[in-house]
Amino acid sequence: MSFSIELELQKFPKHIKLKNGKKATLRPLKAEDEKEFHQLFLDIPERERMFIKHRVQDIKVIRDWCRNIDVGRNLPLLGVVDGRIVGVATLHQRLGGWKRHIGRVSVLVHPDFRGIGLATTLVNETLDIARRASLERVEAAFIAEQEAAMKMFAMLGFNQLIRLDDYVKDMQAITHDYVLMGLDLRTDEEYAGVGG
Repeated sequence: MSFSIELELQKFPKHIKLKNGKKATLRPLKAEDEKEFHQLFLDIPERERMFIKHRVQDIKVIRDWCRNIDVGRNLPLLGVVDGRIVGVATLHQRLGGWKRHIGRVSVLVHPDFRGIGLATTLVNETLDIARRASLERVEAAFIAEQEAAMKMFAMLGFNQLIRLDDYVKDMQAITHDYVLMGLDLRTDEEYAGVGG
């Protein structure tokens, strides 16, 4: 599986045009991205940062991610505009066990770069990699307040799998509803192949 991911990464960097006319480069995270990657998380409003599972404001967390990149398990795909990291979508995989055929996708975009197609493009690129890595399904987890993100994932074909009331706690120990969405890549691919 790791080999196919490595092969996929040779297709990057990719250059795209955003809805606001700016150009963005899509590429995997590199060890030397540590400072810029950390800045992305610092630029996320505190209220939103509470919903991220890790203490991303701590440079040591980001340093660990950048120095121990294992694209077979966690593949961070960056969106870079004018040399600045403004978004990331990550494909998380389990290399063994009973959920090894299911990937998890997460995305985060700087507030100034939302609504211009970057998040959608990053997630679509990540889904393409998941398909080629022979994953059968992908999941995305949210808290109920993340309505815009859930709407975007729904537009990409994700369906709500479960919703659990007051199930998760943010960094301030406040409970929130947990929503798990999923996409069946096999069905998705079958439809894509109709008509050649």
